[in-house]
Amino acid sequence: MQQLETFKVYAIRYAHHGGRSPYEMFIGGDAHEGPMALDYFIWAAVGPTHTYVIDTGFNAAVAKKRGRTLLRTPLEGLALIGIEAKTVHDVILTHLHYDHVGNFSMFPKARLHIQDKEVQYATGRYMREKTFQGAYELDDVVSLVREVYEGRVEFHDGDAELTPGISVHFIGGHTMGMQCVRLWTERGWLVLASDASHLYANMERVAPFPIVFDVGQMVNGFKTLRKLASSQNHIIPGHDPLVLQRYPPATAELKGVVARLDHAPLSPE
Repeated sequence: MQQLETFKVYAIRYAHHGGRSPYEMFIGGDAHEGPMALDYFIWAAVGPTHTYVIDTGFNAAVAKKRGRTLLRTPLEGLALIGIEAKTVHDVILTHLHYDHVGNFSMFPKARLHIQDKEVQYATGRYMREKTFQGAYELDDVVSLVREVYEGRVEFHDGDAELTPGISVHFIGGHTMGMQCVRLWTERGWLVLASDASHLYANMERVAPFPIVFDVGQMVNGFKTLRKLASSQNHIIPGHDPLVLQRYPPATAELKGVVARLDHAPLSPE
């Protein structure tokens, strides 16, 4: 058996959106919970021999179009932890929604890892319906197709080990081809759920996020996340502002911007 590579894992906050209603966060949300916020992250996994970037965010034009606050570009966020985007050789795309898949040009040397079903979904029959197409940016989808023709896209049909210590796992639910990322760290198996669970509360309450392709598959995905992780507090949701409160900053100067997820949480989850 090959030795597992041990990764340092970072959550980098690049954008923010506040004032969302509970109905926009949970199926059957309670209006008494008041306005809620979302943070937008990309993630980086740095090991002794491999560096992976997970998701690539959106740009200023998309932020303006969708009324989001862009705090920094993914390139700028990665630079804060000493990663040059142009040198990255592997980018994992958890799915193709607008906030996870812009900025391909920032990663000119990278292979792009994606599920077969996600590309099928984003380019297939369901995209005729506004219900499903609303969270996709057509230009991003077309750009990905161009990258396929350039030979840069690595397709995965279900679960796949990328190198010992990091693997992708098919989840579905939120989109047809939603995948999470499992990483070996000094504190055990960490799972980046991305939008398999937007908030801690989605999976803890079994209260699905309302932008969803298959609700039953999303609920089953919460169980899969738990099976893959060393414990409940090894699962990192995709958009929860609590992540930056629960995990230590990469440095004192980066508090509220970059969290170290391979370190133990600061408070119980």
